[in-house]
Amino acid sequence: MKRTLDIILSILVLSLFSPLFIVVSILIWFNMGSPILYKQKRPGLNGKPFILYKFRTMTNFTDKHGRYLSDETRLTSFGSFLRRYSLDEIPQFINVLTGELSLVGPRPLLMEYLPLYSKEQFKRHLVKPGITGWAQVNGRNAISWEEKFDLDVWYVYNYSFFLDLKILLLTVIKVIKKEGISQPGYATIQPFSKEESRAGGGHG
Repeated sequence: MKRTLDIILSILVLSLFSPLFIVVSILIWFNMGSPILYKQKRPGLNGKPFILYKFRTMTNFTDKHGRYLSDETRLTSFGSFLRRYSLDEIPQFINVLTGELSLVGPRPLLMEYLPLYSKEQFKRHLVKPGITGWAQVNGRNAISWEEKFDLDVWYVYNYSFFLDLKILLLTVIKVIKKEGISQPGYATIQPFSKEESRAGGGHG
């Protein structure tokens, strides 16, 4: 039922929002140039990597050493608008159709975080990652990493078809209210670190 729901809703969203997809693509090209899509390797089910798609919200500006500037510096006003209404997430429905993502599940984070997880935290990868999840409707980027992983692992132990429907409904409400988009002082959220991994290692 979960996979069937993923396929039906993804086809519905991509069909209904195809005009918006085109308009956003054109506006990104005018505002930031190419590429239009942001592609990054992320850990999927059991930590297996896949390529995640999102609309690009940041410039490619670098310093004199070729390193990207901070997220706060590179995030454009149009990119901020896309994030505020979660429009940057629309291309991820392609990932859902191909089976790499589910509509609901722990968000796929960065590959470099994999060695930092405690044994309990790594259990968030025992289910397919999702566009939205239990952590997203309970604080999103406004909560700590430890709280986020606790919620992710709780979902792994408790997920069901009806819980997924509840999370999807709450996600719509959160998007409308524009809650939890970023952590105070950051464009999105403070990067996960070894110190936070050690601090949260004993929690499940």
